[in-house]
Amino acid sequence: MAKEKSGGNRVLADNRKARFNYVVTDSLEVGIELKGTEVKSMRTALFSFTDAYAKIVNNELFLVSFHINPYPFGNLYNHDPDRERKLLAHKEEIKKMKRKVDERGFTLIPLKFYLKEGKVKLLLGICQGKSHGDKRQSIKQRDDKRNVDREIRGKY
Repeated sequence: MAKEKSGGNRVLADNRKARFNYVVTDSLEVGIELKGTEVKSMRTALFSFTDAYAKIVNNELFLVSFHINPYPFGNLYNHDPDRERKLLAHKEEIKKMKRKVDERGFTLIPLKFYLKEGKVKLLLGICQGKSHGDKRQSIKQRDDKRNVDREIRGKY
Protein backbone atom coordinates (compact mmCIF):
# COMPACT_ATOMS: atom_id res chain seq x y z
CA MET A 1 0.00 0.00 0.00
CA ALA A 2 1.13 3.52 -0.70
CA LYS A 3 1.98 5.77 2.20
CA GLU A 4 -0.39 8.72 2.59
CA LYS A 5 0.90 12.23 3.11
CA SER A 6 -0.41 13.88 6.21
CA GLY A 7 -2.02 17.22 5.46
CA GLY A 8 -1.50 18.66 8.95
CA ASN A 9 1.22 21.06 9.99
CA ARG A 10 3.40 20.20 12.98
CA VAL A 11 4.68 23.25 14.85
CA LEU A 12 8.34 22.90 15.78
CA ALA A 13 8.64 26.18 17.70
CA ASP A 14 6.71 29.40 18.21
CA ASN A 15 8.31 32.78 18.98
CA ARG A 16 5.93 34.18 21.62
CA LYS A 17 8.50 36.75 22.74
CA ALA A 18 8.41 38.36 19.27
CA ARG A 19 4.69 39.08 19.59
CA PHE A 20 5.39 40.81 22.91
CA ASN A 21 8.35 42.90 21.70
CA TYR A 22 7.01 43.75 18.23
CA VAL A 23 3.79 44.71 16.50
CA VAL A 24 3.33 42.20 13.68
CA THR A 25 1.83 44.03 10.71
CA ASP A 26 2.14 41.29 8.09
CA SER A 27 3.49 37.77 7.80
CA LEU A 28 4.75 35.54 5.02
CA GLU A 29 5.37 31.81 4.75
CA VAL A 30 8.85 31.09 3.39
CA GLY A 31 10.96 27.99 2.92
CA ILE A 32 14.40 27.61 4.44
CA GLU A 33 17.43 26.13 2.70
CA LEU A 34 18.88 23.45 4.97
CA LYS A 35 21.86 21.18 4.40
CA GLY A 36 22.48 17.59 5.47
CA THR A 37 21.81 16.92 9.13
CA GLU A 38 20.16 20.31 9.74
CA VAL A 39 16.78 18.85 8.77
CA LYS A 40 17.10 16.08 11.36
CA SER A 41 18.10 18.59 14.03
CA MET A 42 15.11 20.77 13.11
CA ARG A 43 12.70 17.83 13.28
CA THR A 44 13.90 17.05 16.82
CA ALA A 45 13.63 20.75 17.78
CA LEU A 46 17.35 21.20 18.44
CA PHE A 47 17.47 24.87 17.44
CA SER A 48 17.29 28.34 18.95
CA PHE A 49 16.03 31.55 17.38
CA THR A 50 15.65 34.04 20.24
CA ASP A 51 17.77 36.76 18.57
CA ALA A 52 17.23 35.70 14.97
CA TYR A 53 16.15 38.08 12.22
CA ALA A 54 16.09 38.13 8.44
CA LYS A 55 17.94 40.52 6.17
CA ILE A 56 17.74 41.23 2.46
CA VAL A 57 21.01 41.18 0.53
CA ASN A 58 21.05 41.50 -3.28
CA ASN A 59 17.30 40.74 -3.45
CA GLU A 60 17.77 37.50 -1.49
CA LEU A 61 16.54 36.74 2.03
CA PHE A 62 18.92 35.40 4.68
CA LEU A 63 18.23 34.27 8.25
CA VAL A 64 20.85 35.59 10.67
CA SER A 65 21.64 34.57 14.30
CA PHE A 66 19.74 31.31 13.93
CA HIS A 67 21.43 28.43 15.75
CA ILE A 68 20.83 24.78 14.84
CA ASN A 69 22.59 22.34 17.18
CA PRO A 70 24.67 19.65 15.49
CA TYR A 71 22.79 16.37 15.05
CA PRO A 72 24.07 13.95 17.73
CA PHE A 73 24.48 11.05 15.24
CA GLY A 74 25.80 13.15 12.36
CA ASN A 75 29.53 12.82 13.24
CA LEU A 76 31.69 14.00 10.33
CA TYR A 77 28.72 15.18 8.21
CA ASN A 78 27.47 17.76 10.71
CA HIS A 79 26.94 21.36 9.69
CA ASP A 80 28.12 24.77 10.95
CA PRO A 81 25.54 25.65 13.66
CA ASP A 82 25.57 29.44 13.17
CA ARG A 83 25.80 29.94 9.42
CA GLU A 84 23.45 32.30 7.59
CA ARG A 85 20.66 30.35 5.93
CA LYS A 86 18.93 31.39 2.73
CA LEU A 87 15.15 31.83 2.85
CA LEU A 88 13.08 30.90 -0.17
CA ALA A 89 10.41 33.33 -1.37
CA HIS A 90 9.18 34.85 -4.64
CA LYS A 91 11.04 37.89 -6.00
CA GLU A 92 7.93 40.08 -5.86
CA GLU A 93 7.39 39.27 -2.18
CA ILE A 94 11.03 40.04 -1.39
CA LYS A 95 10.76 43.39 -3.19
CA LYS A 96 7.63 44.31 -1.17
CA MET A 97 9.39 43.42 2.07
CA LYS A 98 12.49 45.37 1.07
CA ARG A 99 10.40 48.49 0.44
CA LYS A 100 8.77 48.23 3.87
CA VAL A 101 12.05 47.57 5.66
CA ASP A 102 13.86 50.44 3.92
CA GLU A 103 11.12 53.09 3.98
CA ARG A 104 9.25 52.54 7.22
CA GLY A 105 11.85 50.90 9.46
CA PHE A 106 10.26 47.47 9.81
CA THR A 107 12.18 44.36 10.87
CA LEU A 108 11.84 40.80 9.59
CA ILE A 109 11.43 38.44 12.56
CA PRO A 110 10.84 34.65 12.50
CA LEU A 111 7.53 33.93 14.25
CA LYS A 112 7.07 30.18 13.85
CA PHE A 113 8.86 27.13 12.49
CA TYR A 114 6.73 24.20 11.35
CA LEU A 115 6.63 21.17 9.08
CA LYS A 116 4.33 21.35 6.08
CA GLU A 117 4.10 18.22 3.92
CA GLY A 118 7.49 17.08 5.24
CA LYS A 119 9.27 20.37 4.52
CA VAL A 120 10.47 22.87 7.13
CA LYS A 121 8.68 26.19 6.73
CA LEU A 122 9.06 29.50 8.51
CA LEU A 123 6.45 32.16 9.21
CA LEU A 124 8.34 35.42 8.77
CA GLY A 125 6.75 38.48 10.35
CA ILE A 126 7.14 42.04 9.14
CA CYS A 127 7.32 43.74 12.52
CA GLN A 128 7.78 47.13 14.12
CA GLY A 129 9.25 47.46 17.62
CA LYS A 130 6.96 48.32 20.53
CA SER A 131 7.75 51.14 22.91
CA HIS A 132 7.93 50.58 26.67
CA GLY A 133 4.41 51.96 27.10
CA ASP A 134 3.01 49.61 24.49
CA LYS A 135 4.56 46.65 26.29
CA ARG A 136 2.96 47.77 29.56
CA GLN A 137 -0.38 48.04 27.80
CA SER A 138 0.00 44.46 26.52
CA ILE A 139 0.77 43.21 30.03
CA LYS A 140 -2.25 45.06 31.44
CA GLN A 141 -4.60 43.63 28.81
CA ARG A 142 -3.29 40.11 29.44
CA ASP A 143 -3.75 40.48 33.22
CA ASP A 144 -7.27 41.89 32.80
CA LYS A 145 -8.24 38.99 30.54
CA ARG A 146 -6.85 36.49 33.05
CA ASN A 147 -8.84 38.12 35.89
CA VAL A 148 -12.07 38.08 33.87
CA ASP A 149 -11.55 34.41 33.04
CA ARG A 150 -11.02 33.65 36.75
CA GLU A 151 -14.23 35.45 37.65
CA ILE A 152 -16.21 33.56 35.03
CA ARG A 153 -14.82 30.20 36.23
CA GLY A 154 -15.58 31.09 39.86
CA LYS A 155 -19.27 31.76 39.17
CA TYR A 156 -19.95 28.40 37.52
